[in-house]
Amino acid sequence: MANCGIMLTKIFKISALSLFVLVWATVVSAQRATANDGIKIERLPEAKAKQTISLNPRYCVFEERNHTKGKLPLLIYLHGGGGVGLDLEKPRRQILPLLKPLRMASIDTLIVAPQATAGPKGDKGKGGWQVPDLDLLLAHLIETLPVDPNRVYLTGNSMGGYGTYMWAGYRPGHFAAIAPMVGGIGPYGPKDVTKDLDLWGRNLAKLPMRTYYGKKDRIVPADRGDMIMKAIGKAGGKKAELIVFEDKGHNAGGVPYGQPAFYKWLFSHKRK
Repeated sequence: MANCGIMLTKIFKISALSLFVLVWATVVSAQRATANDGIKIERLPEAKAKQTISLNPRYCVFEERNHTKGKLPLLIYLHGGGGVGLDLEKPRRQILPLLKPLRMASIDTLIVAPQATAGPKGDKGKGGWQVPDLDLLLAHLIETLPVDPNRVYLTGNSMGGYGTYMWAGYRPGHFAAIAPMVGGIGPYGPKDVTKDLDLWGRNLAKLPMRTYYGKKDRIVPADRGDMIMKAIGKAGGKKAELIVFEDKGHNAGGVPYGQPAFYKWLFSHKRK
C-alpha cells in the first residue's frame, strides 16, 4: 500500500506539472496571438541612427493594403509622455486602437509610430520630439516604404500633440493635414509657450487641421487650443478647427481616434 501511495504521489506530481505546462503554453500562445496584429519593427541604418538627438532607431510600422496597388498614404503617430524610452511596446500599444476604425473607414495606409528616448526635460532640453530627428525619419520612410509623399498625415497625443504642432509648425510642407490631440504648445510642458508661436501660426495656417481638447483636462489646459487658433487666425488661416469636448479630460483624443469619420476627414486631404 505504501508503494501505491508513492506511485500515486508521483503520478499526481507529473499530472500537476503537465497541467502547469499546458496552462503556461496557453498563456504564451494567447500573448503571441494578441501581438500578431500586423505591426512590424523596423530600424534606421546605423549611420542615420548616430545623427539623432532623442529618437529610438527602432520604430513601429503597420501596413493596411486591401484596395490600393500603388503608393500608400502615410500616417505618422507621435506618442505621449507615457511612450518615452526604448520599449517599443509602449508606442505599439498606443496605435492599436487606431487600426479598427481605419479598417471600418476602408482606408489603406501605412502607419509609423516612432519613439522619443527621453522626456522633454531630459538631457538639458534635448529630449522629447526633435525636428531634425523627425525630418531624418520621414526622409528615410519615403526612401524605404511605398509612401505617397503628397499624402503624409501627422497626429499625436499629449506630448505627441505638442510634437505635431511643433513639427508642422516648422515644416508645414511635409504634410497634407494634421490632427494634434490635447497638445501643449511649449517644449517644457503644458504651461510653457513656444517663443515661435507666431511663426507656427503662419505655417499652420497653410494646413487643414483639427485639434482636440477636453474641457476637464487637468494636465493640458484646453486654452492651449485657443492660443494656437488665435495665432493661426492672426495669420489669416481658415483651414483649422478647434474641437473641445465638455465632458472629457486628458483622454479627449480617444473620441476622434475611435471614429471612422475622423480618418475619412484626415485622409481626404492631399498636399498641393
